[in-house]
Amino acid sequence: MPFSFQIAATEGRARTGVLKTARGDIRTPAFMPVGTAATVKAMTVDQVASTGADILLGNTYHLMLRPGPERMERLGGLHKFMGWDKPILTDSGGFQVMSLAGISKVKEEAVTFSSHIDGSKHVLTPERSIEIQADRIGADISMQLDQCVAFPAEKDAARKAMELSIRWGARSKAQFGTREAQGLFGIQQGSTFEDLRRQSSEQLQEIGFDGYAIGGLAVGEGHQAMCEVLDYAPEMLPADRPRYLMGVGKPIDLVEAVARGVDMFDCVLPTRAGRHGQAWTWDGPMNLKNARFAEDQDPLDPAIEGPSSRYSKAYLHHLIRADEILGKVLLSWHNIAFYQALTAAMREAILHGRFESFRRDFHARHVSN
Repeated sequence: MPFSFQIAATEGRARTGVLKTARGDIRTPAFMPVGTAATVKAMTVDQVASTGADILLGNTYHLMLRPGPERMERLGGLHKFMGWDKPILTDSGGFQVMSLAGISKVKEEAVTFSSHIDGSKHVLTPERSIEIQADRIGADISMQLDQCVAFPAEKDAARKAMELSIRWGARSKAQFGTREAQGLFGIQQGSTFEDLRRQSSEQLQEIGFDGYAIGGLAVGEGHQAMCEVLDYAPEMLPADRPRYLMGVGKPIDLVEAVARGVDMFDCVLPTRAGRHGQAWTWDGPMNLKNARFAEDQDPLDPAIEGPSSRYSKAYLHHLIRADEILGKVLLSWHNIAFYQALTAAMREAILHGRFESFRRDFHARHVSN
């Protein structure tokens, strides 16, 4: 089956469609739960699938350290290894270039870094990143290797990182070649500078990718600054290709990004919040550690399929306060289910021409609480 993207409906800049892959369709807008080390933390793949997720994200940096790319290939690739038969997108390791700046060094040829696990030395080139993702791990969607800069960034530093990312993008594409059943995404960079992002977009399109990501956001700039970049960044990318906002974010971030033309998202927030006792709901975040839930017999959210409708807030409060593993599982499960319900609601709203109404209602309920 060819790798293709079809837009079913639009409302303003918001779009809904389907990204077709050999392992199944990805309905957009789509939220990808993050399976950093071949697992979505605290959840089984069956639990993840039950939430309606069409695709997971795997982390190249962590998987290349353990169990290792060659072992991954011998074990049949990431899908077989973790028991997930739907699509997987892998990041390239580029984000770790920034987040592990203290133990990494960027040069034209490659990024070199020390493992955060045992201090061992590693070299990651654009070519090696694609080899690991597409050939060893077996990702359905691979990402080019890029350099991301933290916020705030001096314009000269942002320009140099963007230009290096373009050169690495060309090398990533040359290594990837042309494949019918797998896709490769380029990554727009440029921090908060519109002219840099325009240059990045134009040069990425000259190289040619199956999809395009908006990188360099959710790195400390805040919601308002992110939205200001998204006012122009998505429309710089081809309308007939999926647009992926990397590492984002809170539910309000997703709604505002979809309103500006973004199709795909990933973030560790749902499961990280769940492990710390926070549940995301239609009325905003809820801290189940709070004593006011100790005798609350109502379910967390009866409209969300999964544990939300089966267990009381009092029980969830007890599990979290007692530091029981089950509490982390149930709240992670709920949060992933909520994010899938949110993207499903946005798809439905766009399809029926009522996304702006949905957006207003979401703000009224979510932001005011």
